[in-house]
Amino acid sequence: MFRVLFYRPEIPPNTGNAIRLAANTGCELHLVEPLGFTLEDKQLRRAGLDYHDLARVHVHADLAAAWEALLPAKVYAFTAHATRLYTDVSYAPGDVLMFGPESAGLPDDVQRAAEVTDRLRLPMLPNNRSLNLANTAAIAVYEGWRQNGFATP
Repeated sequence: MFRVLFYRPEIPPNTGNAIRLAANTGCELHLVEPLGFTLEDKQLRRAGLDYHDLARVHVHADLAAAWEALLPAKVYAFTAHATRLYTDVSYAPGDVLMFGPESAGLPDDVQRAAEVTDRLRLPMLPNNRSLNLANTAAIAVYEGWRQNGFATP
């Protein structure tokens, strides 16, 4: 299945919701430190409900460690500044769907790193800054899963 990568997430409920997403879709969730919370955070645990034991969550000390664990794979960096739509890609199991911190999104140097296959965006109304992190990840995961016939891992 797909691998969701949150680069330096800041808001515990978003990561908790991503844990539920991973548990319910068979995806892996990869988190790059520093995190804006601990994995024992009350809000994270509440948002993840009782799915924590059903999800595969990996924490990486930095982006280099994440690349070491995830590559070789196609890496799609999601950013509001991309021109290519998330629906313009043919996703395959093992692909990495990468998202940045809630306050600023992926830094330019990260989204343009050599390891990144392409930059993608979800459409939204003009003059709006961003979508919620967990919602964006869910939309991307379900598009990839749909393209693959909702196959189970």
